Amino acid sequence: MAYVDTEIASQPDCWRRAAELVAGHAAALPREGERVAVIGCGTSWFVAMAYAGLREHAGQGETDAFQASEFPTGRRYDRLLAVTRSGTTSEVLDVLRAVRGRIPSTIVVGDPETPAVEAADEVVALPFADERSVVQTRFATSALALLRGHLGEDVPALAADAEVAVRAPLPIEPARVEQVTFLGRGWTVGLAHEAALKCREAAAFWSEAYPAMDYRHGPIAIAGPGRLVWAFGEVPAGLAEEVAATGAAFAHSRSHGCHTPLDRWARGRTPLDPMADLILAQRFAVALATTRGQDPDAPRHLTRSVVLT
Repeated sequence: MAYVDTEIASQPDCWRRAAELVAGHAAALPREGERVAVIGCGTSWFVAMAYAGLREHAGQGETDAFQASEFPTGRRYDRLLAVTRSGTTSEVLDVLRAVRGRIPSTIVVGDPETPAVEAADEVVALPFADERSVVQTRFATSALALLRGHLGEDVPALAADAEVAVRAPLPIEPARVEQVTFLGRGWTVGLAHEAALKCREAAAFWSEAYPAMDYRHGPIAIAGPGRLVWAFGEVPAGLAEEVAATGAAFAHSRSHGCHTPLDRWARGRTPLDPMADLILAQRFAVALATTRGQDPDAPRHLTRSVVLT
């Protein structure tokens, strides 16, 4: 078993532990009404996208998500929130140093003994969710669980969904798929991008991600037999039927149809939270890697942290 498998399976417990930190770090996290910028790189950027959508939907205040290298340092915000597993990523450190003394900053970090801790004003450390893996899984979802808990969501209930997701059947046998496209709406667009990244990182597999409403404006042209469309959360009416007409498989735990084993499993059950669906996508990515004869613990061209000179 790859160590990424062990880290994926540990997510229910990690989410519960993240929820326990909320009360003690409330002052460090964005307060209601604050104008907030959230930054990250790669997976952490997609966590930022998801959180920004959730916070605005909850009426907590304007929230913008940026890839750290693209952060507009001249803008005014009440707080900068950085998500960084390693705490060593060059672009994140550059932003923290650029806003020091001008914008209060908080980091959510996996390794508390890293340069980002010194560069930020406030620190929320999740060392129990840090990873040996190059490919991020549990840190990203645990950081989002923490932030969702701070928004008032029921994280123990999310963890119960995660318990299902670490054991549920995959929506389709990876060997049957030559391409996958992930879709989301609102906050789950970030999850779709993260799921696609997992397939590229772990398995060097052709994967894409789009907002579900925009998917029909061109990207659906690549759908066809042997390909998979996987949706997180709510989907536009008629989308499942349009995908089915292309010959592609459609995976969606909230579907009322029977397009895949995941849909059949989901019928008659309370739908899983989309963040739990992401666990299934992580498992799918690892299964793709092993099916293709690749080592998901040693993805090509990648390192655990990108440190630029």
